[in-house]
Amino acid sequence: VQLVESGGGLVQPGGSLRLSCVASGFTFSSYGMSWYRQAAGKEREWVAAITNAGSSTNYLDSVKGRFTISKDNAKNMVYLQMNSLTVEDTAVYFCSTNYYLNRYWGQGTQVTVST
Repeated sequence: VQLVESGGGLVQPGGSLRLSCVASGFTFSSYGMSWYRQAAGKEREWVAAITNAGSSTNYLDSVKGRFTISKDNAKNMVYLQMNSLTVEDTAVYFCSTNYYLNRYWGQGTQVTVST
């Protein structure tokens, strides 16, 4: 299982970013995917999840209405569209999946929201 994130960067408060994660090594269409984030000095927290077919999503309360998770099974990609970003969204963002009872992580992509 390999997960590779991209799309992070520096953005001003109120701005938008779209994170991408390409997956390989497993049957992507059969597994749900999640995004997590970890701010400096804090525990890693779950942000959003999507089912294998993309028919159902869930979000951390603080990102509801601002973030959208989506999945393209034809491309083995999962995305996180982030709008109305705040400084509290600054963190390293990871995509993740639970495969055969093991949780796999990408290397992460840094998102910094700052003036």
